[in-house]
Amino acid sequence: MAALDSLSLFTGLGLSEHKARETLKNTALSAQLREAATQAQQTLGSTIDKATGTLLYGLASRLRDPRRLSFLVSYIANKKIHTELQLSAALEYVRSHPLDPINTEDFEQECGVGVMVTPEQIEEAVEAAINRHRPQLLEERYRFNMGLLMGEARAVLKWADGKMIKHEVDMQVLHLLGPKTETDLEKKPKVSKARLEEKDQRTAKVLMENGEAADQTLSLIEQLRGEALKFHKPGENYKTPGYVTTPHTMDLLKQHLEITGGQVRTRFPPEPNGILHIGHAKAINFNFGYAKANNGICFLRFDDTNPEKEEAKFFTAICDMVTWLGYTPYKVTYASDYFDQLYAWAVELIHRGQAYVCHQRGEELKGHNSLPSPWRDRPIEESLLLFEAMRKGKFAEGEATLRMKLVMEDGKMDPVAYRVKYTPHHRTGDTWCIYPTYDYTHCLCDSIEHITHSLCTKEFQARRSSYFWLCNALDVYCPVQWEYGRLNLHYAVVSKRKILQLVAAGAVRDWDDPRLFTLTALRRRGFPPEAINNFCARVGVTVAQTTMEPHLLEACVRDVLNDTAPRAMAVLEPLQVIITNFPSTKSLDIQVPNFPADETKGFHQIPFGSMIFIERTDFKEEPEPGYKRLAWGQPVGLRHTGYVIELQHVVKGPSGCVESLEVTCRRADAAEKPKAFIHWVSQPLTCEIRLYERLFQHKNPEDPAEVPGGFLSDLNPASLQVVEAALVDCSVALAKPFDKFQFERLGYFSLDPDSCQGQLVFNRTVTLKEDPGKV
Repeated sequence: MAALDSLSLFTGLGLSEHKARETLKNTALSAQLREAATQAQQTLGSTIDKATGTLLYGLASRLRDPRRLSFLVSYIANKKIHTELQLSAALEYVRSHPLDPINTEDFEQECGVGVMVTPEQIEEAVEAAINRHRPQLLEERYRFNMGLLMGEARAVLKWADGKMIKHEVDMQVLHLLGPKTETDLEKKPKVSKARLEEKDQRTAKVLMENGEAADQTLSLIEQLRGEALKFHKPGENYKTPGYVTTPHTMDLLKQHLEITGGQVRTRFPPEPNGILHIGHAKAINFNFGYAKANNGICFLRFDDTNPEKEEAKFFTAICDMVTWLGYTPYKVTYASDYFDQLYAWAVELIHRGQAYVCHQRGEELKGHNSLPSPWRDRPIEESLLLFEAMRKGKFAEGEATLRMKLVMEDGKMDPVAYRVKYTPHHRTGDTWCIYPTYDYTHCLCDSIEHITHSLCTKEFQARRSSYFWLCNALDVYCPVQWEYGRLNLHYAVVSKRKILQLVAAGAVRDWDDPRLFTLTALRRRGFPPEAINNFCARVGVTVAQTTMEPHLLEACVRDVLNDTAPRAMAVLEPLQVIITNFPSTKSLDIQVPNFPADETKGFHQIPFGSMIFIERTDFKEEPEPGYKRLAWGQPVGLRHTGYVIELQHVVKGPSGCVESLEVTCRRADAAEKPKAFIHWVSQPLTCEIRLYERLFQHKNPEDPAEVPGGFLSDLNPASLQVVEAALVDCSVALAKPFDKFQFERLGYFSLDPDSCQGQLVFNRTVTLKEDPGKV
């Protein structure tokens, strides 16, 4: 019956029946809206009109401090607040002024109470805006951005009715331009790429379109410094939209500032149940970078609350990757450091009537808008005894949980705070058989460590209400949760479960297979950490989820390796070449610059003898038109030697396959310059070279619409090619795992940890930039 009454009440406010029923599913919202409507009816003494009902719904759904409900309802009911703009200003005012009493005069001035905007004032403001843009309006006619005119009029008349401004703009523009013509109705031409680039340079913003990033971006530190992100200052948490205050908030913030000295504090909180991937690189850069940019500190905190899935190797690998990316945590902490405090707070939560022991099974708790637990209103003393019994191991797994009394944004009711797990913990052993959940642990650990900015990806936005609720329910310091967009890549999967499937299917070797986009895999492939950080800066601190093309990451890799990877020469498909008139009885020592564009970075020495090896593709008996390398009557230069070789004889085996070449040589400056210079090796080392391509054939291998057979059916059969008998010059003989080189004309390569004495293994990191002029 009560539900029917509420439904009737809500539809009486102007809500559709569907909207009213959806509102009833949200217990907290429906209770606040019911209270607001009841108070408004008492004030009015009559039914509520639709405009007032709309404002009351907006108030109930956005107000975070119930103490202010009656105050704001009275202003709405008495028509002192009668526009959405005024309501937004009022909500912002009470949020930023949590202390009693409210200064009524100041409040009314900030909310435009009593301000009357006449039609004449609107007419004058619109006319002034049109006059400022008249030449452009006459040129572009109805293609002109009319929103600009409305925005300028609104800037002059802050409290004017938006619909009235729009109507006046429409009327005055029609009077100026006349009715629309056929030309006006044609589709607006696209802005040229050149004009877009010019606009980008003017605004100094990153252009993000379809996973593409602008070439010119601010550094990550510049993006994160000071006011760039509009984040709150330490201690001013209450100024953040949506932040929930209580009578204790200001005292807790004062204590917080005394402890931190106003210092920015962030944390990177991974679960130690898998290897970090490219998406985590953005999180690491964001959390550590924001602290660094603002002279703060960042904790590395392991969320080790699920002992079933945690392994020592994951803790080590995560620490290694954070260090590899160039960051040093202020302190490494663990959620398990705080198990005693978390348990004590759970007991306190029960004492306060905000948590209860429940016996519903896991399948009954899944989904949203589930029925309330039959144990929700059990006596506090009973829940205390049962929770202690959970602690002492008197319940089997799944038989009992501790649940918190709240409804989250997504409609999920009473999230679990503790569950029973008889799995030894890697740090606490068998001390505990109950473990806290993420929803319970995360905000309280942030509170304990006095985090100022709890930065997390967008999918945790639905947990923001439980974050604020739990800290406030226990009267402890409440940090601010800020969300940002997750970073994804096309042609990749990064979920732990799916990577395990790839390993089990033999598609990849392990978590660090260079075809994956885990950070350990990228390091093994040879991606420099600076390149990954630059990529994250290029993506920018976006709020929306971003899916980028892998070639953008590879471009960042090339930019770094071009300046840091010394040059060497290697031959993947060797063809023996004998120089019949070699100018010396023994090999010559050739000085090769480590970086040809900057010889101040030093040289390395390699031998040059009468027998060399070149790429088989650098010779053709019957070349096609435009071929510039070695052929009959077409000499080529040998890089770094100062010599040119010319073909004299082709040696073939019984099958007709070319086995070797005989050539003569001459000084490069003794005759006409050859059309091309090729790389070569002499007295080389034999090595294995692994050439990698994309692991998947489609952009979105996990999308059933794109890959109906599932991601395992989308594997690229050519994702790995192993060259077992490649040759490389001796300058790399002392290389260590992860050392990087540019093999001239081939690409960038990194020494793999599989290398051993006498058998080097190189991974191709990325190819060289394509050169359309090279044939």
